[in-house]
Amino acid sequence: MKKEKKLKEEENNNKDDNNSYWIAIGMCIGVSVGTSIGVSTNNIGLCVPIGLVIGLCIGVLLSNNNGNEKNRN
Repeated sequence: MKKEKKLKEEENNNKDDNNSYWIAIGMCIGVSVGTSIGVSTNNIGLCVPIGLVIGLCIGVLLSNNNGNEKNRN
């Protein structure tokens, strides 16, 4: 009984780590894209936050998609 409980806790911790991983990657990509667009348009103050939000959304989508594939198997 205790072993099963530990396994479930470890599985939940791994899912949380994967979610954080994809969200962080999405945010980094979004900031880099937003910065490059901001530099080219000479409007960094607007493009960086927009890129951050878009990257955050992409990271959330990837983390949710990753979790759904594991549940199917």
